Amino acid sequence: MRLFLVIFVVCAVAQFFLPWWIVTPICFAAAFLLPAPGGRAFMAGFNGVGMGWFMLAVWFNVKNEGILADRVAQLLPLGGNGWAVVILAAVLSGLVGGLAALAGSWTRQALTPTPTVQ
Repeated sequence: MRLFLVIFVVCAVAQFFLPWWIVTPICFAAAFLLPAPGGRAFMAGFNGVGMGWFMLAVWFNVKNEGILADRVAQLLPLGGNGWAVVILAAVLSGLVGGLAALAGSWTRQALTPTPTVQ
């Protein structure tokens, strides 16, 4: 839960000032510094980044009455459904965040020495 909150808050704030890909090093560093098993790290990254992007995409879609999302949906094979673009953005960003957090968790596990039995 703590990893999810850190990823969600830091990524939400950072994306206002930095490019979209900043979520990758943030999720990697958060999962590296806060110990969590691989599955939990992936879910924290997926949900943290995905929820942040979903909320922002919904806000933009509602604010401009869906005009931009509908036009983008016409370019993609989504049948002109703007809300499908919002969900697609949330899922793709969640995958980026989840895989980065998983990599951070696995890197921590790889660098942590295991106790040897003698």
